[in-house]
Amino acid sequence: MAEELTPETPDEAEEPIKQRKNGLYPGVSDELAENMKSGWADTELTGLAPIPQAAETAARRAALSARFPGERLVIPAGNLKTRSNDTEYAFRASTEYAYLTGDQTHDGVLVLEPAGDGHEATIYLLPRSDRENGEFWLDGMGELWVGRRHSLTEAEQLLGLPAKDVRELAAALTEATGPVRAVRGHDAGIQAALTDKVTAERDEELRVFLSEARLVKDAFEIAELEKACASTARGFEDVVKVLDKAEATSERYIEGTFFLRARVEGNDVGYGSICAAGPHACTLHWVRNDGAVRSGDLLLLDAGVETTELYTADVTRTLPINGRYTDVQRKIYDAVYEAQEAGIAAVKPGAAYRDFHDAAQRVLAEKLVEWGLVEGPAERVLELGLQRRWTLHGTGHMLGMDVHDCAAARTEAYVDTTLAPGMCLTVEPGLYFQADDLTVPEEYRGIGVRIEDDILVTEDGNRNLSDQLPRRSDEVEAWMAALKG
Repeated sequence: MAEELTPETPDEAEEPIKQRKNGLYPGVSDELAENMKSGWADTELTGLAPIPQAAETAARRAALSARFPGERLVIPAGNLKTRSNDTEYAFRASTEYAYLTGDQTHDGVLVLEPAGDGHEATIYLLPRSDRENGEFWLDGMGELWVGRRHSLTEAEQLLGLPAKDVRELAAALTEATGPVRAVRGHDAGIQAALTDKVTAERDEELRVFLSEARLVKDAFEIAELEKACASTARGFEDVVKVLDKAEATSERYIEGTFFLRARVEGNDVGYGSICAAGPHACTLHWVRNDGAVRSGDLLLLDAGVETTELYTADVTRTLPINGRYTDVQRKIYDAVYEAQEAGIAAVKPGAAYRDFHDAAQRVLAEKLVEWGLVEGPAERVLELGLQRRWTLHGTGHMLGMDVHDCAAARTEAYVDTTLAPGMCLTVEPGLYFQADDLTVPEEYRGIGVRIEDDILVTEDGNRNLSDQLPRRSDEVEAWMAALKG
């Protein structure tokens, strides 16, 4: 990784430009500084078409404006976060900002200023790097170091919003008067500028509204989720084709294989991939992915591609590493499949959100009673929650720009609501028999099974967006055999 120079700060304007400590150049000569100012072609882009979701982001901002009339609303994208010393994590814009603008650049801020009966929206961004003062090649965030960014004029064409220099925003907000709400936790500088103008309660109301606004997906969002699921299915196929290489190495090979598909076809993985082989499948969020992959064991793969527009799939399959389930593995797998079938069938408009969870849990409770692991009847097991020793988690959650989307929504708008067309949720029952669980037969121990699909509520029922991947045990075996040739 190359090493950039560090320009002087405003307080050091009369000082020579400083080099990073232990750099190889003593400084910048006047001649070089002058040379770097000129001889560059004009790269301004004109006639740019709006981003595909420009109409949708405008409608989302209009809904936000209507909810908070007469109040200034501030929604930041967030800043780069240091990984170590002078390297940063890959940037991912805040969900609220990307949802309302379609922009994904760091340091951006959307501001809705009260105007008449509504608001005037302005997006504040970093402009092109200044070539006159040398910023473009001396600053660590200069374009010669990190790549070209859109000019403010280009951003206006793409996003359908007036664009201004974000470096002027904090000072302007400090002087602003009137009621203000902001999305917290993403931009410390913007938050500091508003510290005496906002309250935690009012800001939480803004966050909750933006979370609940995403409960029902528009047509653009549904198309993105379809795209995410299709790419995710191809990622699962990639993994099956290289299970022999994973056996020769570790779960990391599976993680890397899926990640390649996510980066080629999307932005990233939507969350840390769970590549859990053998007893690791019983650890719900196993993301170390450093264990052995052994023939005869199961692989629980929970992974999702995040599209370039930041919508993620969330799919799980539990696969026999050698292509064939043992009798015990099949028995447990088929029980989870039956529970998932019951859960998916319960997803329909007008149904209570909790119905799919209750339907799946009832099937699992009945199986546990049938197998003699817990005293029945199933109603007793469910009333006391005894099945949770082996089912552990809820049967699903909302899905969208966040893998656990709409998380800040009020309980009455989420788990206590009824389903409506356009909602998208996961249905993911599981059974997990820990390796040290002495209450179950030894042959069960170390087996974990989860099956998860992304279900869209439609006008007349539901649609499985991830149905490209087989679920029934015999179909999984046939699919794996075909992929392995």
